[in-house]
Amino acid sequence: MLRQARPTAQEGTTLQQILIAQAGADMVLAKDVETAEGRVLCGKGTVLNACLIDRLRKMEVTHITVEGHPVKEGNELTLSEELQAIEDRFRRVKHIPPLMHLKKRIQERTIAARKE
Repeated sequence: MLRQARPTAQEGTTLQQILIAQAGADMVLAKDVETAEGRVLCGKGTVLNACLIDRLRKMEVTHITVEGHPVKEGNELTLSEELQAIEDRFRRVKHIPPLMHLKKRIQERTIAARKE
């Protein structure tokens, strides 16, 4: 029933925590799914299917962390849209080095936040 289709998430792979209700077949767990006591229910790298999702739901699992960013939420921007918005905000101050340093740090943190 559980299948390991590929290796576990590599360093730098983007992750997204989603509600179990948002889970879909062929999504890949990026982190172990554990009980409150720390017992592993499903290991990272497990490919989800409808039966497994239903079983996790019955075990009252509410959130899982999956590889990639498969679920777009509300007004959420893609990473490239966020980076473009940062670029647009700093367009008028390109000649001010401290602000360019600040822009670079904001971009780095935006990218890092998507990889957590």
